[in-house]
Amino acid sequence: MNCTKTQFNEPVKNYARRDFPLLMQNMTVREALDNIRQQGSGEQIIYFYAADESGRLTGVIPTRRLLTANPEQLLCDIMEKSVIAIPENASVLQACEFFAHHRFLALPVVDSRGLICGVIDVGQFTEEVFNIAERRQADTMFEAIGFRAAQIRGASALKAFRFRFPWLLATITSGTVCAIMAGAFEITLAKSLVIAMFLALVLGLAESVSMQSMTVTIQSLKITRPTIRWYLSALTREMRMSVLLGGACGVIVACIVWLWRGDLMAAICIGFSLLIAVMTACFFGITVPWLMHACKLDPKISSGPITLALTDIGTLLFYLGMAAMVL
Repeated sequence: MNCTKTQFNEPVKNYARRDFPLLMQNMTVREALDNIRQQGSGEQIIYFYAADESGRLTGVIPTRRLLTANPEQLLCDIMEKSVIAIPENASVLQACEFFAHHRFLALPVVDSRGLICGVIDVGQFTEEVFNIAERRQADTMFEAIGFRAAQIRGASALKAFRFRFPWLLATITSGTVCAIMAGAFEITLAKSLVIAMFLALVLGLAESVSMQSMTVTIQSLKITRPTIRWYLSALTREMRMSVLLGGACGVIVACIVWLWRGDLMAAICIGFSLLIAVMTACFFGITVPWLMHACKLDPKISSGPITLALTDIGTLLFYLGMAAMVL
């Protein structure tokens, strides 16, 4: 199906299939299979749906599970009770978004009372679902650097500038601060050329780790209530992982510096600085989105530029500070 703009706004119930067998949750597997033989399985069955005595949707049973279950088992014992369903008043566009987000092959359509009134399978909107998934990936990429792709799609040059430039100021600000800090450590950089040579590598690794941590945190915030307890637990888990990441990267880079330049102290300095930089990056990658969410701001939009700016400043401070003390 290739939807026009008008069809996207139509109720999804207009496209729902009604040739599906509805099973009762108190049936045994044997009774359910007999019922399916009598009713027929419809044009395309991926999941079977179970209802209570009132006809309200209560569970979903994958076909494979139904066929391999003990014939005397009750459906309520083998069905998945957490069912994702599309409201009957949802539009076709919203249904496509359901498929793109949840990635199921079929979804039931229910009315306001929870009664199942049809089934939609992904094959009916395959092209539309893939288009929405691609737009979401693009939006996620742009959100990480400070704005939504939808905000500039088709916009004039001036409007696009207004959306994009303010977030670039965060990069300009952090870059200026880093330049000032590097100037303060001018003597240290002059004494050891290798420290200057590996500066870009240390900053790049820290930024990559901070973006990874930020992405994981933002995904978690979509499904988790971000309490202080959750934050401390997530931070502890991420910091443990950062020690492994930073340690591994630090050892590899330190070996490269030692073998290439023969400077053991510089190798130790750079390797240890990488460990601290990665730990700092993980800290900001978790803390910034959590604070943005706590302040009722959209962490997907505001976290990226701020996280990168703080990571750059923190990394450079530790890196050059360590070099000044050791060399």
